[in-house]
Amino acid sequence: MIKRIGVLTSGGDSPGMNAAIRAVVRSALARGIEVMAIEDGYKGMVEGKMRLMERRDVSDIILRGGTIIGSARLPEFKELAVREQAVAMLKSNGVEAVVVIGGDGTYRGAMALTAMGINCIGLPGTIDNDVPSSDYTIGFDTALNTVIEAIDKLRDTSSSHHRCSVVEVMGNHCGDLALFAGLSCGAELIITPEQGYVESEVLEKIRHLDEVRKKRHAIVVISEKITDANALAQKISTVSSFSGRATVLGHIQRGGSPTAFDRVLATRMGDYAVELLANGVGGHCVGMIDNEITSMPIDDALALPRRDRTALHALHERLI
Repeated sequence: MIKRIGVLTSGGDSPGMNAAIRAVVRSALARGIEVMAIEDGYKGMVEGKMRLMERRDVSDIILRGGTIIGSARLPEFKELAVREQAVAMLKSNGVEAVVVIGGDGTYRGAMALTAMGINCIGLPGTIDNDVPSSDYTIGFDTALNTVIEAIDKLRDTSSSHHRCSVVEVMGNHCGDLALFAGLSCGAELIITPEQGYVESEVLEKIRHLDEVRKKRHAIVVISEKITDANALAQKISTVSSFSGRATVLGHIQRGGSPTAFDRVLATRMGDYAVELLANGVGGHCVGMIDNEITSMPIDDALALPRRDRTALHALHERLI
């Protein structure tokens, strides 16, 4: 039976990470296992920034966004020498296994540590919802609701000024935030990396909405890094009578108190991660599939294809 585990958050923060930390700490303590908080992700692991956590250390954090133990990126963790230093730090602090909370990069670090004798379990903490081994990732629902609230407010002013609002949302290589937000808000256009981007087709659709449909306003939701949102808005002003305006929501999407869904999801996943480690399982990641909390080997999870959202895009086209 293991006596002490660690918990860390890595990569971009997401609402619900604190709820997961709370679940890991209290679930472990209930099983007689000590928990070390590893501050600032793998960077803190390498530097030995670790401290024991008690029940009171996670009181009232379930409602807080961000992560109380900090997060950072450490590309150098790919190097064997860096990982060897991390393992030495873990062993010197008596940490036998680790729960890691983050995205794909975090999972790869966990898989590498497991291969070096430190069992790790990964939890999907990212607002992008880009971990295909789970229907939903911790933080996605909260970020989605933040985006929806912003778009609803933009629609009010867009309809007052015959405006086309181009709203750029996060989702590096994954269009779920844009797609789900666009469906929820009745956006006229949704542009995601999965569907691709042809500027001439987008402008033609805008022109059709303006000249044929006589729309008073329009909302375009686009995933980040596809094109320059401000340049697109300017071109919309040129080819139509709409006043094109761009809004880049940026890191506001990461913040805020997590929704009930994210709190419950993170709590269930955190508890299950401790159960896996207590049973000697390592190199797995936890996910929610069809509302059931489950796990699979990390290498299998990383090999999964992206989700097919064709049906949701087709649904949007039928409704606009």
